Amino acid sequence: MSRDTKITDLPPKWRYPAEWEAHAATWLAWPFHRELWEENLPAAQLEFVKLVEAISAGEKIKILGHNDDAILEARAHLAHIKTVEYFHVPYGDIWVRDTGCLFYLNESERKLCAKTFSFNGWGEKYLFPEDPLIAAQMASLAGVREPQRSEWIVEGGALEWDGKGNLLTTRQCLLNPNRKNSWRGDEGAVEDQIKRELGVSAVGWISEGLLNDHTDGHIDTIVRFVAPGVAVCMEAQNSSDPQRDQLRGILEDLKRIKLADGSRLEIFTVPSPGAVLDEEGEVMPASYMNFYLGNDLVVVPTYECRADDSALKALEPLFRGRQLTGTSSLAILSGGGSFHCITQQEPKL
Repeated sequence: MSRDTKITDLPPKWRYPAEWEAHAATWLAWPFHRELWEENLPAAQLEFVKLVEAISAGEKIKILGHNDDAILEARAHLAHIKTVEYFHVPYGDIWVRDTGCLFYLNESERKLCAKTFSFNGWGEKYLFPEDPLIAAQMASLAGVREPQRSEWIVEGGALEWDGKGNLLTTRQCLLNPNRKNSWRGDEGAVEDQIKRELGVSAVGWISEGLLNDHTDGHIDTIVRFVAPGVAVCMEAQNSSDPQRDQLRGILEDLKRIKLADGSRLEIFTVPSPGAVLDEEGEVMPASYMNFYLGNDLVVVPTYECRADDSALKALEPLFRGRQLTGTSSLAILSGGGSFHCITQQEPKL
């Protein structure tokens, strides 16, 4: 190596691929907990099945089952899908984007790797003894013998990267004292931690997420990368949208972000779903941004509202070469999230 050669100019040995890169499989966990889901459980299970049907056309599906009964129930609902594997792994709830491991690649050795983070129930809101153990079990089931362990308390839904050195996140979540991390709101320390843990060069910050989001503003509910340096967010269509101020602030924050190469983000917007209310009339954090990118398609959550069709039409040009499918996520949303929250991609070597 020449003395003039910088280490940063060399290809990295490991990398977190973007979600649009090839998957070996998608991981999910079957919704089973009747006390948590109450009367919404059957509808949530049907929405889960629709999601799996869509993704399974292009890749293997790996489903966790809390116990034998949950696996039997999942098998009965998904018997018509032949590309599903089932694993007995106890868990509290189905949000494997947050509780599961993050897969990455050691590209010089052509090896699948995984990182596990600490988990405290989204700031000690929803604590189940099994959930902090899921990540290591997922890694082992994927064939990763020694996952990299991090004591950092963070959820996968709080991190959005483009595979080219850029990452987006929110201050509301990563600087939140309820995650019990040592930096206590020190943005610079968090940036350094992100760069060390995920190998990115630039971190773009959004201040806050949507109203009534118990994840404290996860980025995958408000902004998503659709290509390197290209992001999409939502925009309110009228003054009656309860998320109008939040969405305006998100867009303004995005306009200020600089990428690793010094350029600005390219930003696209789609309509917001507007007021989506729960049974008590409270605003829910409904979002079209919580889509999941499979190998050959994009599955977008819909909410049986007027904006569904407009949002799908606005998203379609951003995913040339992929089939875009909208399917209901109202029941899953009643549990606090949507399709991206309940999936985790395993990248293909």
